[in-house]
Amino acid sequence: MPTKLIVDCSTGISTEVELTAEEIAQQEADSAAYAAEQAAREAEEASRLAAKGAAQQKLMSLGLTAEEIAALTK
Repeated sequence: MPTKLIVDCSTGISTEVELTAEEIAQQEADSAAYAAEQAAREAEEASRLAAKGAAQQKLMSLGLTAEEIAALTK
């Protein structure tokens, strides 16, 4: 069973205690929420990179060089 460490700062005594069912459920919910947020961030970054690539391709089709495009994005 998962545990947590409780430290009494006034005495310096550390105690390892098993998590309650509620704490385990909260830990699992937090983990799932983090995974969902991470997936959303990764999808957003992939979308941003795809849009950037499309924009650069459009500029190249208009006749701009890679150096000119780089100068525009700085």
